[in-house]
Amino acid sequence: MSTATPAYVAIGANLGDAQATVRRAMDDLAALPRTRVAARSSLYRSAPFEAQGPDFINAVVELRTSLDPLALLAELQRLEAEAGRERPYRNAPRTLDLDLLRHGDATMRSPVLTLPHPRMGERAFVLLPLAEIAPALVTPDQLAQVAGQHIERL
Repeated sequence: MSTATPAYVAIGANLGDAQATVRRAMDDLAALPRTRVAARSSLYRSAPFEAQGPDFINAVVELRTSLDPLALLAELQRLEAEAGRERPYRNAPRTLDLDLLRHGDATMRSPVLTLPHPRMGERAFVLLPLAEIAPALVTPDQLAQVAGQHIERL
């Protein structure tokens, strides 16, 4: 992969064995075509944010990929579907949630994908694991804004 781009994916689950699901998703991401996992955060437990249901298990991975953003998004959605992801309503509990946070320096706004992810700066469950593996991408001000959200590193 001579032209591999760094991409960051947030992983979350709160149904079934969420820890096992998140770990399996990390392995599944490593198996994507023209992609490798460059870094994996610790697992974190957080209360649902703007949602109901059990606590979430979250993590962030850094990928190096030569897939373009929409091709990577399609692969993420395929992995979600294979894990039994259903979307009965916004922020429903989920077996697996994979959010493309960043794809290099790409910026885009389309009906299917906005980059960088428009709400990542509002969510401790994204910012803390992202800061663990890519501290230059998270500012102290961003961390201060989410300081009131309960999250624990496992």
